[in-house]
Amino acid sequence: MRTAQHPDEFEELRDSKLGVFLKFKELNFAWASRLVHLMLYFKLHIKKKYELWCLVGPELARFSLIEFEHLTGLNCDYVENLKNPRCEVTEETTAFWQLLGVGIDAGPTIEKIIAACKRCAEWSHDDRMRLGYLAIFTGFIEGRKFSTVTRASLPRIVMNLEEFENYPQGRGAFKMLMDSLWNKDLTKFYTIDGFVQAIQV
Repeated sequence: MRTAQHPDEFEELRDSKLGVFLKFKELNFAWASRLVHLMLYFKLHIKKKYELWCLVGPELARFSLIEFEHLTGLNCDYVENLKNPRCEVTEETTAFWQLLGVGIDAGPTIEKIIAACKRCAEWSHDDRMRLGYLAIFTGFIEGRKFSTVTRASLPRIVMNLEEFENYPQGRGAFKMLMDSLWNKDLTKFYTIDGFVQAIQV
């Protein structure tokens, strides 16, 4: 992504409210699958879906929205329709989605974002910023497999850069992560979606 943006654009993204994801990446914060596997193995079965309690030695450790917000500094405010915010599809939206090579009713995949990064040199400043925010959204907030399509409605908010940056992306990232952690069969191969690095800190 750094090569797709002008240096000042990348710094603008890095200094934005979503820049925490880029800072984690710059720190080479490695994925410790064994640690997370052990946390899931020793988790306590509780009724609250959006809290994870596990044993770390003789101590109990909790991971909830409060800890996630504290660790990341992301906006975790409550908002109705978190998954499907209302966003009008305009001609500008359609044109940008065509630039991405994505159908208007689909969200971008990481593959599509990477391909767009290779051809965005002549795009406008705002379109390159939108691409940068969508790279953060697909790669960190949703954090799914490269070919998995993201939701369509939330990425469309990127047409208004300020609204996208101020949207409670932290709550969405936390929910994506916790939904992915819930009821994993630890005896089989499994994947985890979302910003899993936060659970390791």
